[in-house]
Amino acid sequence: MRENRDYPLYEIASRIDNISDMIEKKASEIPDRIAFYYRKGKEEIKSKTYSEVFQEVKKASLYVKNHYGIGKHIAIIGENSYEWIIAFLATVTSGNVAVPIDKELPANEIEWLIDKADVEVAFVSKTYSELVEGITNLKTMTLKKLGEEAEKVEMNESYQLVHSKKEDLCMIIFTSGTSGKSKGVMLSHGNVASEIYETSKMFNPEGNSTLAVLPFHHAFGINVAVLMAYDYGVSIFINKSLKRVKEDMLLAKPDVIMLVPMFIEVFYKQIMSNIEKSGKTNKVKNAIRLTNLLMKVGIDVRRKVFKEIHDVFGGNLKYIISGGAHLDEFYVKEFRNFGIEIMNGYGTSECSPCVAINRNYFFKDGSVGQIIPKTQGRISSDGEVQFKGSVNMMGYYKDEKATKEVLKDGWYSTGDLGYIDKEGFLFLTGRKKNLIILSNGENISPEELENDFHRDSAVSEVLVYEQNHAIVAEIFPTEEYMGNDEYFNKLMAKVNEGRPVYKQISKVKLRDTEFIKNTSKKIVRYKNIPQ
Repeated sequence: MRENRDYPLYEIASRIDNISDMIEKKASEIPDRIAFYYRKGKEEIKSKTYSEVFQEVKKASLYVKNHYGIGKHIAIIGENSYEWIIAFLATVTSGNVAVPIDKELPANEIEWLIDKADVEVAFVSKTYSELVEGITNLKTMTLKKLGEEAEKVEMNESYQLVHSKKEDLCMIIFTSGTSGKSKGVMLSHGNVASEIYETSKMFNPEGNSTLAVLPFHHAFGINVAVLMAYDYGVSIFINKSLKRVKEDMLLAKPDVIMLVPMFIEVFYKQIMSNIEKSGKTNKVKNAIRLTNLLMKVGIDVRRKVFKEIHDVFGGNLKYIISGGAHLDEFYVKEFRNFGIEIMNGYGTSECSPCVAINRNYFFKDGSVGQIIPKTQGRISSDGEVQFKGSVNMMGYYKDEKATKEVLKDGWYSTGDLGYIDKEGFLFLTGRKKNLIILSNGENISPEELENDFHRDSAVSEVLVYEQNHAIVAEIFPTEEYMGNDEYFNKLMAKVNEGRPVYKQISKVKLRDTEFIKNTSKKIVRYKNIPQ
């Protein structure tokens, strides 16, 4: 058990400049290790080694280059799958630009994104092929068909993957649009390579397996959960459907997994609900006290004592990398009690995405970690978090005005408020645009209040906002607490306890439907707050 203190960065064998470098390097270093495995049908599990992936990518890359040329913008649309990954890799290793698009969007919005990004070709899973039917001048092919056609390619052994320059455009990732229209984030090959190489110096997975749950059309889902994991050399189990996450956990037995806070909160509440239903609440509390006492003298028996909880995650889980949204430090501490460390990180699509992370043995609860190498961080005069470095995007595609608003002198303004402590740990305090500014001049971050409500198992979703000069907490309760005004009024009093008057909730409103959310499952504030 190591002390929580600063230590040198992890050493990475060799730098990569683009994804082609990575694919070739791993095939040379660990050709026979399993790179991906996934379900085929209901029962069969298929696997692909790093060598096999390299050969399949070469064939698919050559097919794409021969049939569509180079410099094309190619959309990939579909559920998480091995075929999706091959289509993506074939695109970016053939001199083309990948445009991952969310399959959950309505057809008219997908058409808008395809037009916005100047997409000429779309690889689409059969399930979602109707979404692109009838789009003018768009060449389409199913992901399965691409694989079949690539398999027929007679491989010219002299064919080499295209090794793009660092400044070349690699992908256009669309923001999820919680506050307006989506923007196309342009990430270069250098951005992605830096993200993989520099962030890997901060964290060691300490294992051989991970489960890819996050949607691949997001920067966190593709660049971190897939590409960075690939560069680590671990085996990646591809989860195709959230309905089978629990089953896939048992099959994958991951050592590390990348999740957004929503998943962590749901897992925790399910664990605690099962403990309560089984009548073991006091037993678990006593076990936590005992194991924490033993930890103070260097004895760690958490994995053994809380084996039933570890078994839910496959039995090997050591680390959860959390990003994509704010995670209350309450969950970090609770999972640590069970012997699972949550490495809270921070990222934004505009920064490829990960730009800060807590380390295996140097972390601070409540922070989102230290800023990655080759990137600078600072806090502006009005408290906004800004970054400058090799992971910063090229800009927003065909949107110079929006680019100039957030990129000035190489510094990217995140829109998040926070501070950096003397040891370089970044702490977030809220979103600049979400601040509630009261008539007395006091500023309140609604996220702070929302976190306190969210810790209660009766709260499924919550949004705090100002209405008629009063602070309101609107709550979507869990099913068993629907309509229970008395319970939530008591909860409001508990949240208000010890807070200055101006920071206290004046009213709780209950709702019987979920809040409007985007496809990343983030509540869209501007659509939910009464005007």
